[in-house]
Amino acid sequence: MVDITHKSNTKRTAIAQAVVHASKSTTIDSIINNNVPKGNVLDFARAAALLAIKNTSSAIPDCHPLPVEHARVDYELKDEQIIIHVLVETIYKTGVEVEAMHGAMIAALTIYDMLKPIDKELVIGDIKLLEKKGGKTSFNDQLAEDLKVAVVVCSDTIAAGKKEDKAGAGIIDKLKKFHIHNPTIATIADEPLAIKMEVKTALKNDIDLLLFTGGTGLSPRDITPETIKPLFDREIPGIMEAARNYGQDRTHYAMLSRGVAGMIGNMLVITLPGSTKGAAETMDALFPYVLHIFKVAQGFRHGK
Repeated sequence: MVDITHKSNTKRTAIAQAVVHASKSTTIDSIINNNVPKGNVLDFARAAALLAIKNTSSAIPDCHPLPVEHARVDYELKDEQIIIHVLVETIYKTGVEVEAMHGAMIAALTIYDMLKPIDKELVIGDIKLLEKKGGKTSFNDQLAEDLKVAVVVCSDTIAAGKKEDKAGAGIIDKLKKFHIHNPTIATIADEPLAIKMEVKTALKNDIDLLLFTGGTGLSPRDITPETIKPLFDREIPGIMEAARNYGQDRTHYAMLSRGVAGMIGNMLVITLPGSTKGAAETMDALFPYVLHIFKVAQGFRHGK
């Protein structure tokens, strides 16, 4: 099965369709008048669809089991067609497209089975996904390709050339997935003056998003939060609350991160852990959702 452990829970919705084509209008009349020999066609098909939705992972080998929070089956009887619409919703890490399509297909097959004594030429078709919402793809319209981003690696050992930077490089790789290319990257020692100078330089260069990695732990040299926080015009506590909550589901050590986030002028500043894994998980937790700031925050030039 595909690894989805890095994903965050979000509300996800899918609507699927299937159509049963009858060969004569009297078939549809029999459904409307509820005189099909096997019973109420639409009620049986609705029950079958709900069972199929909830058991999709048992039928489709690579489909993840997930909590089905809401499901609805609707019908439209039109000419010689029974049009089935199935809506499925969940709050989970992966979408419910397959669940919706599975429900629509089984509803159609159930209708076929119940109608075959009175119509020998039924055809099932037009099975497709009509709509899906939720997950990172829903945020594509919020991504600004011209966003100016700077990454700063805070590490005494990396600045001294004693260790290779992996966290900063990993952050840049993550940014590429959201159409953010060519960010600047700098490496500095864990010194307050150096950190402040990077902020000053970023402001001078009209940087929109400034990402610090390193210095958010509990060692005596970890002073990034203490240095950055007093510079904020407005702190945004929820950003790092989301990151720590995400991290806590993966390691209990996430509670020890002291990262902060906020705005300095028109620039968003986020401090990430210095470990490669910690930085990557924080990026997974926050992006692309945090980019919504550049659409709604008053004063941000990309939100005008």
